[in-house]
Parts: sequence; C-alpha cells; structure tokens
Amino acid sequence: MITVILVIHLILAIALVGVVLLQRSEGGALGIGGGGGMSGFMTGRSTANLLTRATAILAALFICTSLTLAKLAGTSPAPRSILDHPMPPVQEQPAEPRAPAAPLAR
Repeated sequence: MITVILVIHLILAIALVGVVLLQRSEGGALGIGGGGGMSGFMTGRSTANLLTRATAILAALFICTSLTLAKLAGTSPAPRSILDHPMPPVQEQPAEPRAPAAPLAR
C-alpha cells in the first residue's frame, strides 16, 4: 500500500516540477508553455489558465499523498526505538573442547 502511494507521489512530484517549469514568468524561467509566437491550438491566456489549474490540482494531490504517507508511516507496527524493548537474555553455549593447534611448519 505504501509503495503504491509512494510511486504516485513521485509521479506527482515530477509532473508538478514540469508544469511549473512550463509556466511563463516575469523573470527568466523556461517559459515554454506560452508566448506570442505560438499560434493555433491554444492562446497565451488559455495556456496560462490551464497551467495554473494544473499546478493547483497537482499541488493539492501532492499534499494529499504527503499527508497519507506521513499517516501510514506513523501507524506502522514496527518499534520506534531499540530502547523501547529490553534485550533478550543471552544464553551461554557450553564451550566445546578444542583440539590443540598444529605447529607451524617452516
């Protein structure tokens, strides 16, 4: 379950970065998504509206998956710390008799 949401989260993050980079800006971003030279399918204003809506939707979905992943990570049954559980008692093994070591040949 967490893996599926994590993959969706990563796809949303990549899509969000792409949509933000496509937007036209006052400064010096890529500005690929619009411009005066683009004729045909969409005008500059409709492209800006589409990209703004897409950014808002992707951001909302990204926040939802972030909160879901945080909630699922907080409810895992794994212990939070190794100090929460005492160490199990160590059982000593009886020592086996060892054979004497052979002398080294020179």
